[in-house]
Amino acid sequence: MSSQTGTDPAAAPSSSSAMELRFAKDTSLTEVMRLRVQSLQRSGQKRQDGERLLLPHEAVYCLDFSHQKLTFVHWSVSLIGHGRVTITGISQLWTPDLTHLMTRQLLEPVGTFWRNAGDPEDTPLKCLEADIQEFGERIAELAKVRKVMYFLLAFKEGAEADKVSISMEFNQA
Repeated sequence: MSSQTGTDPAAAPSSSSAMELRFAKDTSLTEVMRLRVQSLQRSGQKRQDGERLLLPHEAVYCLDFSHQKLTFVHWSVSLIGHGRVTITGISQLWTPDLTHLMTRQLLEPVGTFWRNAGDPEDTPLKCLEADIQEFGERIAELAKVRKVMYFLLAFKEGAEADKVSISMEFNQA
């Protein structure tokens, strides 16, 4: 079942055209971050102050912005079964081959979508509407100065990456 949340598409200016961007897993960046955790574990070292390590239930995803002038319309999220997906944006242009991910680079609010274990499969996903609206608008603002944006996606409470599809719709100015 999917959930669509965000601003009312009917309220969008008629001179805009809609564009859907799908979150894509960045396998190589996820692997780089997993190798960092393994390296620290093998050597017995601790993370740097403020460093954000990738947790086992997380992966790095990205959005590629082909246009920079965007207005957020809505999220489209589908989840097979139950679970919780949390999307955390990374605020700066991050180059994991040169720098470690730091907690200060993580955006707030995060986007969280979930379906509880006892809920029927056709139950719409739950979310914190105000947070995901604000998050979508912040992503649209950041798109003005970037071509790519990275995100940490956490899959919890039964959610699995292969059972989740996430995209955002924007209007192009």
